[in-house]
Amino acid sequence: MESRLDNKLQNKQLAPLGLRAFFKLAEKWGLSVEEQMVLLGQPSRSTFYNWRGEKISGVPHDTLSRLSHIMAIQHSLHTLFSDDQQALDWVKKPNDQLAGQSALERLLAGEITDLYVVRMYLSGLAQS
Repeated sequence: MESRLDNKLQNKQLAPLGLRAFFKLAEKWGLSVEEQMVLLGQPSRSTFYNWRGEKISGVPHDTLSRLSHIMAIQHSLHTLFSDDQQALDWVKKPNDQLAGQSALERLLAGEITDLYVVRMYLSGLAQS
């Protein structure tokens, strides 16, 4: 079993990488600051801007989990679609499998389970 020290070290190493990738993806998707904050789990504005400015000394476990789901979603999109525009179109298009919502609308509902649902759906498509 990992110790708390190992978890903190891992968080300190992974958080900057995950956040850099997240902010690049958020730019591609055209997300507002508010939408980005929802996907990251509603950090305070000052924390959000510190993260965006790469002043990162780690993130809450919930945020690290959210980043993991978002990166897995991006990986599945990259597997399914040959270019970024196709992936972006899919993310924004209403989807019957998501109760008529787009994947982005579902993601922006704000709960970590919403990220999980989209991740599992896309993972299933990517493996088909």
